[in-house]
Amino acid sequence: MTGLALADVACMRGGRLLFAGVSVALGAGDAALVSGPNGVGKSSLIRIAAGLLRPAAGAVTRDGAVALLGEAHALDPELPLARALGFWVGGRTEAAMAAVGLAHLAAVPVRVLSTGQRRRAGLARVVGADAPIWLLDEPANGLDADGVTQIETLIAAHRAAGGIAIVATHQPVALPGAVRVTLH
Repeated sequence: MTGLALADVACMRGGRLLFAGVSVALGAGDAALVSGPNGVGKSSLIRIAAGLLRPAAGAVTRDGAVALLGEAHALDPELPLARALGFWVGGRTEAAMAAVGLAHLAAVPVRVLSTGQRRRAGLARVVGADAPIWLLDEPANGLDADGVTQIETLIAAHRAAGGIAIVATHQPVALPGAVRVTLH
């Protein structure tokens, strides 16, 4: 059974408490929308959920593989998009590029993609990872309205298939029925 739970999680960065007492439990098909102003720890919460950052207090329980979309797209800028994605997702490369509308750019080096195309390429890495838990940090950054709609559609399909999504954002992203986590 896929699941992700944060129990009374706190985060310290640079000797400063960013947040404390964050608790959320998500099962198959669930989502959480993490919001708050810049600098309150949205990205840190995503990193804690991914296991990349240790919480100052509390516990995280993950049951299922995690795919993370962070600030960086994690793709080699010198490689053509298909090869750069292939490193991460193997035989799911074509389907992942098609899912985010980038199949026509398969031969283009990642470094020449626009900001929005690089963001969608990072999302293709998440889609192609075939992980049940998606952790998305500011997924709409650099995207136009159609790109945001595409992300919303992909997240909805992932949830409908039993996946979990945590989305940290300061931009509007529609996540019907999502648990709201507001950091101050």
